Amino acid sequence: MRRRTLLTAAGTAVPASLLLAIDDALALTPAPTGEPTPVDLRLARARHLWDTGRHTSLLAELPGLLGDAHQAARTQTGVDHARLSACYSLATQVLGKIGRYERARLTADRATTYADLSGSPIASAAAARELSIVLRHQDQPAAAQRLVLAALAEVEATGLTTGAQTAAYAQMLCTTAYTAARGGDDTQALAMITEARRAARRLPATAPKDRLFRISPAAVDLYAVGVHWALGDAGAALEAGRHLRPGQFPTPERTSRMHTDLARAWWQYGKPEQTARELLAALRVSPAEVRDRPSIRTIVDSLSTRHPYTPGVRELALALNR
Repeated sequence: MRRRTLLTAAGTAVPASLLLAIDDALALTPAPTGEPTPVDLRLARARHLWDTGRHTSLLAELPGLLGDAHQAARTQTGVDHARLSACYSLATQVLGKIGRYERARLTADRATTYADLSGSPIASAAAARELSIVLRHQDQPAAAQRLVLAALAEVEATGLTTGAQTAAYAQMLCTTAYTAARGGDDTQALAMITEARRAARRLPATAPKDRLFRISPAAVDLYAVGVHWALGDAGAALEAGRHLRPGQFPTPERTSRMHTDLARAWWQYGKPEQTARELLAALRVSPAEVRDRPSIRTIVDSLSTRHPYTPGVRELALALNR
């Protein structure tokens, strides 16, 4: 109990009051806040909190954002339904990041519902992606894979005539590849990540900020790291990430994710010093990527127990319990 209290006080666990506020918002749609800022600008502001790893601030923002997005969606237009879906998808992302998958399942289901009402294949793909991630974490890999394959087919059916559609296609290929890898289907995983790399050749090195799927060729290479790691091939994972550099990723969240994904590969490869080096780099870019993710905290705990004198391990342990 004392450790739990310390963790909460230190900011390494989300305050219970914020999670209760999310629960309330999911049980009964919050009343509109009356804030004059348009919902699309507030959503952009919330995404900035996500991009900069400010998870606590984002969770505090979500109930009011959802209330206002619901109010706007009373117009019954496709655009407003797509925006409401995006709000629930963002809620799913942050809840999944901190390991709250039961709540994330609720928000992902609602994102899917409003995406369907919007009539937008791209909005539906975004919602399907978030739901598939939750399903994967809930040990339902087959259902997750069926979902992303269906969404991939819908995106492909658009003809991929715009940059946004191509980006959605590349993103769904990456998600399909990683989902297949986590399910142990190496043939499909490798085929899909290869196709994603081909699709990514049509994408700019830096994705437009207003694009729903902000994916780039470097981001696809980072997915390849995760695919090979999930298949248990740390050597291939590290080779896939050999040319990745922080400057290729536009946000602290993505840059830090590059470091944590490489850290997982180094840890799988049995290299504690390189693991600690990547985790320290992640911590310095976006501390929440290390502090708030249960899977990464587990690696730090293992490093502290098994390799306490490895350079950087003590600093990591202190940072997580500060």
